[in-house]
This record gives sequence, structure tokens and C-alpha cells, in this order.
Amino acid sequence: MIERIESPRDLKSLSAGEMKALADELRQVIIERVSINGGHLSSNLGVVELTIALHHVFNSPHDKIIWDVGHQSYPHKLLTGRYREFGTLRKHGGLSGFPKIGESPHDIFGTGHSSTSISAALGIAAARDLKKAGGRQDETGKVIAVIGDGALTSGLAMEGLNHAGHLAKDLIVILNDNEMSISPNVGAMSNYLNRVLTGTFYKKFKKETKAILEGIPKIGGRVTRIAEKAEGSLKGFFLPGGLFEDLGFNYIGPIDGHDIERLIETLAGLQEASEPTLIHIVTQKGRGYKFSEEDPCIYHGTGPFDSDLGLVVTNCAAQSVAPSYSDVFGEALVGLAAADDRIVAITAAMKEGTGLNAFSRRFTERFFDVGIAEPHAVTFAAGLATQGLRPVVAVYSTFLQRAYDEIVHDVCLQNLPVLFAVDRGGVVGEDGPTHQGLFDLSFLRTVPNLVIMAPKDGNELKSMLAFGLRLNAPVAIRYPRGRSVLSSECPAECLTLGKAEVLREGDELTIVAVGQSVSPALTAAVMLHEHGISAGVVNARFVKPLDRELILELAERTGKILTVEENVLAGGFGSAVLECIARAGLTGVSVKTLGIDDLFVEHGAQKVLRRKYGLDAEGIFHAAVALTEARPVHG
Repeated sequence: MIERIESPRDLKSLSAGEMKALADELRQVIIERVSINGGHLSSNLGVVELTIALHHVFNSPHDKIIWDVGHQSYPHKLLTGRYREFGTLRKHGGLSGFPKIGESPHDIFGTGHSSTSISAALGIAAARDLKKAGGRQDETGKVIAVIGDGALTSGLAMEGLNHAGHLAKDLIVILNDNEMSISPNVGAMSNYLNRVLTGTFYKKFKKETKAILEGIPKIGGRVTRIAEKAEGSLKGFFLPGGLFEDLGFNYIGPIDGHDIERLIETLAGLQEASEPTLIHIVTQKGRGYKFSEEDPCIYHGTGPFDSDLGLVVTNCAAQSVAPSYSDVFGEALVGLAAADDRIVAITAAMKEGTGLNAFSRRFTERFFDVGIAEPHAVTFAAGLATQGLRPVVAVYSTFLQRAYDEIVHDVCLQNLPVLFAVDRGGVVGEDGPTHQGLFDLSFLRTVPNLVIMAPKDGNELKSMLAFGLRLNAPVAIRYPRGRSVLSSECPAECLTLGKAEVLREGDELTIVAVGQSVSPALTAAVMLHEHGISAGVVNARFVKPLDRELILELAERTGKILTVEENVLAGGFGSAVLECIARAGLTGVSVKTLGIDDLFVEHGAQKVLRRKYGLDAEGIFHAAVALTEARPVHG
């Protein structure tokens, strides 16, 4: 049946039975493709019926559906003409794993970070009304935001709800709650009240009754207020929607998010609505696939796996041995916390992803998951630090962007000893531009008082973690996604603040690399030796403070410096080296910075992207050869 769905229009004529069969097909296609390509599974399986109902009732893209985060957009892609391309999901040059404006007119707003849907949808609704007021009579479409209950922990979502209730625009917010179920009694009452509350008869009756009551001389206003309170009390007794009602939304729910007929009836009842409405649906994350139903967290985002056995595929023996950087961090933090009861760990709804599972189990009272609220996580950590604790904020690079003001104002300005464990720094891969951690070195390097480190391997990460917790200052340790390279042990004592490590001597060229780039830089140096070029390699270790003394010495000795970083070039590590040489007034030095130009890096495998942007060993080799053949460009 899915092969016959070329656009949402093809859903209009389907019977209820056909739509249920289509839901089964969608789940099978999603499971099959994610098991091959990797991706987000549980959240997509949970919204299949909702997606069918939305596209059956509304007319996308005239009616605009905005998916929060985008973790649940696969059924939407399949129903909007992208079934034949679905095999390319998350592959370089293929379909994005998230909504993307340039990919389809049905993708109204590009997403990847949580909690943006309500604010974006309100902006779209306000624009619709402004254009309609200006004479554009075609601007009549509905605007629907689909947001998960977890995303409501973000302040941005609450800001959007607050403003939407104030503006009172015609806006539908669907709250997809997959953390609770509906008991039979509450469900039956809920279904009954929803039929009444969404029906045109009820709305007309409510409006006319209010007018009659207000017309009663002297006491009309008071009677109206009593009636409104009675209605609110009745609904509040049965329904958990008082907060949304107080914010100015008409609350509907909770209803079963897997009952297509009920969803269609509810959504169709809102066609004539003109006020902000919040529909609370309850879904099962991972529905329809027993492994994801049993453990929806593991199958939220996954690599390729055996769809029959539900096991993650590990083709490479080395992969099963080498731990991920996240695991190395988590294990090291547990060891340090066992010896120092001042250490506490904080995450923003990413306990598993950042490697804090073991810490949360062993140090329950010293572990804090603040929900999807990165700004709060940082300021909360700052508060802990003022009282003598050593907070560690474990966060993905791309999500740390959301807390920049708090880093500057609440931590660094006050010079508080908060340690940021910045996971997924650099090229992340298939999740694409919303998740590439390519800006952190630039936006962190500008902040006074902050020490920034980047380990070349897992053991150096352990050392940096111990070293950073000893410093009475703000610290950021930035490390990549993926398996760690394990070298010889390096205790924290081997680190000196602001001092780099010379890994290989060279007479004609010095490659100064940061973090993940150190290993391919060493490989490139061997290739250069075979090419007749003597290249030294430096592990920068510290992005800030920079090892100015070593860099200037090597610049004078070899006359050629190549910096390598998985970060945008603007304001990054290479910029720091250029600034260092310029301030020293050093002349006759050729400097080339290798990194990401002024662009957003698309989705694709890490290996593919590093090759494309010249950040693998071969790319570094070619950049070094070009530099040795170039005339001095600095001074």
C-alpha cells in the first residue's frame, strides 16, 4: 500500500481498515531501513498512527505541520512522496534523518534540536494572520506543532506556550506523551469529555451561555465567573490540563495516540477552531517492534542492527574492544568521584549518550538529570560550584551551544570551577548539520578564564579529566564521537597547563593537530616522510591557553605550520595560532589552517565527511605538500 502513496492526498480516500494496514507497513519499512542505515527508531514507531491521521485530516503543505526535534519524522517522510528515496536515509547525499526545508515542501521548518516547534509554529501562524490582514485571502491554513513530553522540560517550549496563549492565535499543539498510559476508567471519561469539548455544539453552547449570563443585570458577570470556574473544576478533576488552560489553551485529552479513528475525529473537530488548542495524546515509544517496546531508550538512536535478533551489529573486532570516548569518560568519572565526594555529574536528558549510566547508579544523590534544559544545567552547576562542589556538566557539543550566555555570564565571569565534558566534538556523522560539533572551539575560545583541552586518545581523556578537576577554574574538555584510540597510560601529572606534546620531530614542516586530528596527522607525517618531506607533529592538548612558546619556536625553526582541527576555521584553533604568530611579530612563516570553511556540514558517515573536507590522513598529506611548495604567506 505504501507504494501507492505519492502524497498526503492519497490518504484521503482510505478506509479505517486500510489506514491500520498502512500503519503496519510503515512500521515494517522503518524497522527494515533503520536496521540497515541506523537512525531513530523508537520515537518514529510511536507516531505512525498520529502521522497518518494528521495527513488524512489536514492538507499539507497548505496546512503546516512542524515536527519538534525531528526524531519522529520518518513516517512523515514516507507519506510525503519520499518512499522511493527512503533507502538513502542518513546516507551522504541521501535523505536527511530530520525535517529539512530544502528536501520537501512538506518540511515546513528544519529541526534537530529539541523544543523549537511551538515557537516556530507560532511565528508561522502570526505571519499567516499578518498576510491575511493585508489582503492575502489564501492564507487560511492550519498550523500544527507536534512536541514530545520530554521536550516540554525545555524553557524554550514553555516560552512558546506562554506567548502563544497571550497572542491567542489559531494554533494546534499536539503533545505526544509516551511516558504514561491511559487506565480504562480515565480513558473512557476522557473519550467522552473530548467528544463534548471538541464538538461544535459544545463550543456554540458555551459561547451563547456566556452571553446570556453576562446579560443578567447586576450579577451577570459574577455568575459567568462562577460558571467558568465550575467548568474548569470539572475538567481539572478528570483531566491533567489545568496548566495549559491557564496558559490560554483549549486542552483536549489525554487520548490514545494509536487509535487512528479517534485521532481523526479529534483533529477534524478542530477544523473550525480559532483559538490555541493543545491535544494531549498518549503513545507507546517503540510500538510494533518488541525489542524497542522493551527498551525504547536503547532503540531511540541506533546504528545498524539485526532486525530479527535485535542485536547491534559489530563487524569489526577492534570495535568490540575499544570503548567509546563517552564510556571512557563515564568510567573515569566514577573512579574520580569515588575518591572525591565533591564531584557531582549533571546531564540534560542525555544520561546514556554521555556515558553517565554507571555514575547515576553508584552516586544517586550526586547525579542530576535536569531534562532538556541546557541553560539551566550550566547555571545549576555554577550554583553548586559556589558551595565548594566540583560539578561536571556532560553535554554534546551541539547542545552546549544552547547555553552560551550561561557559560559566559554565570560560570566564566565568576571564574567558577565547572568542568564541561563536551562530547561529540567535531564531525559527528549521519545526524547532519544540526548535530555536527564544529563550533565549540570557536565559541568557547573567546571566553575569558576558560581552559580548553582536547585529548588525542582515551587515556589522555582520563588524564585531562583528573587534571581539570584539580584546577580552580572553568574547564572544557572536548572529545569526539566514536571509539577511542588507546595509547600508553599518561597520568594527570604528565600534563602541564598550556603545554603541548611533541610527538614527532621534523625539519621542513610542523603539523599542529587538535584532539581527533592527531592520529591522522601522525599517519600523514609518515606519508610525507615517504614523499621526502620531514614533518613534525604536535599534539596541541590545550586550545586555551595556547603553548605559545613551542609554536613560535617551531615556526621559526621550520618556517611552515599546518594546523588541523575538526572545527570551523573562523575563530578556531588555527586562528589562535595565527594570532599568536602575528602578535609575536614573526615574519617569513607560512601558515595553513585546515578545518571546516564557512559552511554547514551535511549528513554522512564520519569517514566520508572527513575525506570530503580533507580532514583524514590523505587530506592532511595533500595540504602539507601544498604548503611546502608555497611561498611564505605570513609576514
